[in-house]
Amino acid sequence: DIASLENALELYRLQMLSYPSIEHGLEALVSAPDGLAAPERYPTEGFIKRLPNDPWGAPYQYEFPGQNSTVDIYSYGADGQPGGEGLDADIGNWSE
Repeated sequence: DIASLENALELYRLQMLSYPSIEHGLEALVSAPDGLAAPERYPTEGFIKRLPNDPWGAPYQYEFPGQNSTVDIYSYGADGQPGGEGLDADIGNWSE
């Protein structure tokens, strides 16, 4: 899921000339956010059909600019809290 979201964000950046703001978040991949500089560039069907949830049913987190990469896409793991180990560990597009 994280790789798919990362690919959709890259398509968004190429088409819209920047990544979505934190305010617009990953939802900007599904439907055009208000206040776009060039709304005519936004595809009618969005960049992704729906946003997946992480394996524990929670929404993926998004940061731009990211702390680990240009954009960070991540899950807080099974416990839904930052940090942790094992199944509770955070996993993101910077993880191996």
